[in-house]
Amino acid sequence: MIMKGGNTSETITQALRDIYAIKKPNAVLYKKKNIVRPFEDSTSLEFFSKKTDCSLFLFGSHNKKRPNNLVFGRMFDFHVLDMFELGVEKFVSLKDIKNNKCAEGTKPLLVFAGELFDSDNELSRLRNVLTDFFRGPNISAVRLAGLEHVLHFTAADGKIYMRSYRVLLKKSGCRTPRVELEEIGPSFDLVLRRTHLASDDLYRTAHRQPKGVKPKKKKNISHDTFGTKFGRLHMQKQDLDKLQTRKMKGLRKRRGQGASENGETPSPKQARTQEPLS
Repeated sequence: MIMKGGNTSETITQALRDIYAIKKPNAVLYKKKNIVRPFEDSTSLEFFSKKTDCSLFLFGSHNKKRPNNLVFGRMFDFHVLDMFELGVEKFVSLKDIKNNKCAEGTKPLLVFAGELFDSDNELSRLRNVLTDFFRGPNISAVRLAGLEHVLHFTAADGKIYMRSYRVLLKKSGCRTPRVELEEIGPSFDLVLRRTHLASDDLYRTAHRQPKGVKPKKKKNISHDTFGTKFGRLHMQKQDLDKLQTRKMKGLRKRRGQGASENGETPSPKQARTQEPLS
């Protein structure tokens, strides 16, 4: 859900359009102005979230105290869970970069660079929100040619840099192609302002899955890091004395040999066969 406040600038209006272009068709854009203050009263956001059945939202506003403002957030049970207010210090639109764009609905690759995304609690939660916002629908398989859009986020010097690239697969003389990145926009230089984080208990509650959704664990089946399935078989101890081996003619006993070994008198026919040749 993407919407703008009662007072917006041209930068924020164009930024919301560009992010909507990246998210289409999995987004709803409200073109009319809405007098909403997310950090003071979030009831309006919760109402629109329930109306459109959206759990993620982006709100844009502009005022003298906080110019060029973007608020990324998500809902749990149609109530605000997390919100992050980001100030836009530099913005380059999609139309300002004259390059070929990615097709609508392309699932992007998300790259987060910078130690702050791991060490800082607020930026770590922001990375989680941005992943939910831009990742798109869940899919079971991806073909190589479909990996053509990259969203890169870098945390450095107290800012967050967002860049959008198109993946170009060039000839390399071998089976594996040479990969090049071409910037297509939009481009943001963001600074973190206000945050609203859910408590640890509420955050754990939001991550719970119903029993009906959880996949049932199958015995003796495991997967490695690459998704390969391994199965374990349990067999009873075998008695090697009763093991059926392959029968060979060279291992068979002669008739007379078996009878003489047991102390039995061979028949005349057996005796004739046992006489040595002169």
